[in-house]
Amino acid sequence: MLLFSIFGEPVTHSISPRLHNNALHDLHLNGCYVRQAIHDPSLLLTTFHAMQLDGANVTVPHKEVAFAQCDEIRGIAQNIGAVNTLVKEKHRVIGYNTDAEGFYKAIASFGAIRNALILGAGGTAKAIAMILKFHGINTHILNRSTSRLEYFKEYGFTCSTWENFEPLTYDLIINTTSAGLSDTQLPCPEPLLTALFSKATYAFDVIYNKPTPFLTLARLANLTCKDGKEMLLYQAVLAFDLFFHHTYDLNKVEASMRKAFEY
Repeated sequence: MLLFSIFGEPVTHSISPRLHNNALHDLHLNGCYVRQAIHDPSLLLTTFHAMQLDGANVTVPHKEVAFAQCDEIRGIAQNIGAVNTLVKEKHRVIGYNTDAEGFYKAIASFGAIRNALILGAGGTAKAIAMILKFHGINTHILNRSTSRLEYFKEYGFTCSTWENFEPLTYDLIINTTSAGLSDTQLPCPEPLLTALFSKATYAFDVIYNKPTPFLTLARLANLTCKDGKEMLLYQAVLAFDLFFHHTYDLNKVEASMRKAFEY
């Protein structure tokens, strides 16, 4: 039997098993997708091999650790420096990033976007920043501190901390932080966020299935909003495609996975 898993800390909230198990079932594949919390990130690849996995997904906070541990990195993940998909090829583990393209597919229903502001500077922010850059969208990174901004500066992104930020008008504002996941926090001070929303058109929060304070404030400002549900869906479809080496019809995979949001 084929075995896949989601790695992270925590992972109990993840619906990735529902997404992938739906597709495995509907395609009549002998496989199973499970959750595995990784408390010690240095053991990520060791755990992958110990569980005899065929593939895995990686969620916060281990995407950058996974990048460092893979035997080979392919695709846009090489630029991002963060991995969310692990694929076994013989005795090697290959790292990919499907978050980037998953995000871009999720915002396809938005209108034209000329520029964007990303709140946060972790692995997910890197993926989103790189795919926006690839599509020619001018992107500004805003983070609480300077400690994680060097990567973005190296790729030519405009970077700011709360203290030195000089706001412009942004079409799209994206929260990539964990603010609001298990609390009522905002990703930056409320007066600043309110001012940003007053000039924006779209808001996106990578957190899914939860009315975060970020999106609540954005809706009060009459922005067109999305949570991370479709990003999760599309990155999962793309990961499944990598697990099975582009064998199955992605429209069928997507249709199967969408059912996971119905219950």
